[in-house]
Amino acid sequence: MKKVEILAPCGNIESAYAAIQASADAIYLGGKMFGARSFANNFSNEDIIKVINYAHLYGVKVYVTCNILIYENEVLKFLEFIEFLHKNNVDAVIMQDLGMIDLVHKTFPNLEIHGSTQMHIHNLEGAKIAKKLGLKRIVIARETPIEVIQDIKEKTGLEIEIFVHGALCVSYSGMCLFARSIGPRSGNRGTCTGCCRLPYDILNNKGKKLNHGKFPLSMKDLNTLEYLDKLLDSGVDSFKIEGRMKSPSYVYTVTKLYKETSDYYLKTNKIKINQEDLLDLKTIFNREYTKGYLLNEDNNQVINMSSSNNQGILIGQVINSTTKEVTIKLTANLKIHDGIRLGSDYGLTVNEFYQNKKQIYEASNGDIITLKVNKKIPLHSQVLKTFSIDIENKVQEIITKQAKKIPIFIEIKILKNKPITLTVTDYQETITMTSIIPSLALNNKLTKEVIKEKISKVQNTSFKIAKLEITLDNDLFVPISLINNLKRDILNQLTKKRINRFKKEFQKEIYFREVPDFKKQQAYTLLTNQETNSSKYKFIYSETLTNYIKKLPKVMPSYQDYLDNREYLVGEIGGLTLKNIITDYSLNVTNSYTVAILHSLGVKRVTLSLELLDKQIENLIKSYLKRYQKRPNLELIIKTRMEVMVLKFQYSKYFHEPVAYLVDRFQNKYKIIEKNNLTYIYDYKKLELFNPEKYFQMGINYLREEDYES
Repeated sequence: MKKVEILAPCGNIESAYAAIQASADAIYLGGKMFGARSFANNFSNEDIIKVINYAHLYGVKVYVTCNILIYENEVLKFLEFIEFLHKNNVDAVIMQDLGMIDLVHKTFPNLEIHGSTQMHIHNLEGAKIAKKLGLKRIVIARETPIEVIQDIKEKTGLEIEIFVHGALCVSYSGMCLFARSIGPRSGNRGTCTGCCRLPYDILNNKGKKLNHGKFPLSMKDLNTLEYLDKLLDSGVDSFKIEGRMKSPSYVYTVTKLYKETSDYYLKTNKIKINQEDLLDLKTIFNREYTKGYLLNEDNNQVINMSSSNNQGILIGQVINSTTKEVTIKLTANLKIHDGIRLGSDYGLTVNEFYQNKKQIYEASNGDIITLKVNKKIPLHSQVLKTFSIDIENKVQEIITKQAKKIPIFIEIKILKNKPITLTVTDYQETITMTSIIPSLALNNKLTKEVIKEKISKVQNTSFKIAKLEITLDNDLFVPISLINNLKRDILNQLTKKRINRFKKEFQKEIYFREVPDFKKQQAYTLLTNQETNSSKYKFIYSETLTNYIKKLPKVMPSYQDYLDNREYLVGEIGGLTLKNIITDYSLNVTNSYTVAILHSLGVKRVTLSLELLDKQIENLIKSYLKRYQKRPNLELIIKTRMEVMVLKFQYSKYFHEPVAYLVDRFQNKYKIIEKNNLTYIYDYKKLELFNPEKYFQMGINYLREEDYES
């Protein structure tokens, strides 16, 4: 059984320090642009250099997220950022965009690329395509069972990264257009609005509301601590923790838990979880826990219908309430500056509270306290602690004042008629330096005690001396300043060696991609599940009818049944292994480089992303023609009811009856259709692009209309 990498999230420098102090093996973070968590603080270029050097000093790898879709006008800046990362010794970049993966791999062949979960890799065929694109590691879709992941690992040899803890998206990542359907923000562009955490109603065909809780799209948080044995035994390479929007305290606590639990299992073959740390973790953040689809969680156990907020831990109950004051009976401790929530939606930081009308600063199990509020809280409401000042102070103390030190072994030899020799090793790197030949002492004889005192002063460095050996001949003199300078220089050299331990040679090549040339066309296509005699459409796609081009689902366990020469419309990258294919909009094509790599892989027609605006389409086509001197074969959807989400969760199984609509707070009705054991949610409004002829003038060959109702 091999050691597995613990990969921690970092939204700011403090979180990076916290993760390293918690013994993470690697951290991932984003720059100010091009990352899928635009609302995290993220890192300036100067910060990224600082964190890479600090992390490498401690033997921790750094991966930078560049995992959004890239528009044509952003490509040059994107490539400049990648070059900056490569030159500054980043260990890998995490990417989604197929065209940018191809461009980066060809331009910087020595830079390691990891495939983001946004790539929607969930089957063996998708993993094979990722390997063909030059990826070294893939982050598997969170809905993928561990048995499938293990099979992918065994049959591809790729490094496999899986999410083991944190927030879950209800939709398959990379397949969610909910935010984009509402406004200009997009999950594929790093600006997800968190639509899934908002309140909704679920209706059946008769308009009856089925859900009692308000949050039918809000997933519980993933927690696999109890099942790490199964994950460790599976052969995966990296355990990824979600949380770039979370606090340093969260990052430290969850990283420490997974590191210690994994290490203990590797030593003893047993799972042992530090319950105090687990309680801290629940307090800092949880939406209740699920083991997730990764471990085949029951359909009913993945959604938290009642709340999308931090659940914290239960610490009491409301026993009396007015519009100005609430009385609470505690079942756990509470301190000034803790954060609590009363009932489902009233939260506050506790700045003062009272016992028997006397202000106190701490209370415990069994105490009855009162505190001020500005609304009446229902009797018997639960009191949840959602922030602990004790935990915050404890973690801050560790991060800021108890920084980890790297153990080193120092050996110094001061012998007659020989140069002074100082050797240091961190048990991986060894450095030896020599200096002058010592002189004979007239008065101030050098002693081992003096040498030990001077060598041992390393408090202002990242090192601690685990072992010190001193060999000293009698009656010698060496200036103390020389010993200090020698120690300083050798530790500086060791620091540089550690920082550059993972360094890859920078190499930049000229990008080139051979593509076929396509004839200019001006034709319409149709997606329907109804027979049609219309002569308007040159090609017709269908999910169900056998006499048309077959549209395959976005989620495919395998392509073994589709290895014939029939034409297929495919919706995810695993479909690129088939022979005779057209790619659908869900391949997320937003730039000319993605069109090129798809055509070079044999794709006959490429459907552009629904997220593109007219100007972006025009730029894409012009760039393609200029760079490749060939025509692309592009298709654009001009009329549809957009699929905004595809879920593994099935509402009919949860409510034990068919469902029809998801209804938002503005009474917009999103159609729900369940098929292929998946749930598809469709936009409440139709998408229709007017004046379609202009797209032919831009260079689009085919314009598609979709009859989603069928």
